[in-house]
Amino acid sequence: MLIIILGRGNVKEVEKMSIERLVLAFAGSFILVSLILSRLFSPYWLLFTAFVGANLLQSAFTSFCPLAKILKALGAKPSGETFKY
Repeated sequence: MLIIILGRGNVKEVEKMSIERLVLAFAGSFILVSLILSRLFSPYWLLFTAFVGANLLQSAFTSFCPLAKILKALGAKPSGETFKY
């Protein structure tokens, strides 16, 4: 995904997001959406929030993240060795 920012007559290309940044963006989005859903519909949506948090915690210790593997298969590039498996 190439993002182009237009402003005052110039075009600036922004680099593709790395796998690590995409994982953080997905996790943050899922947490916010599940918190909103828990407030609007059912507190059981907080279980999804807990699942995302638990997955982030285990990936910090094991360097394994299912979403990172999916993003890598789709062509996203890692910025370092955060998710090496």
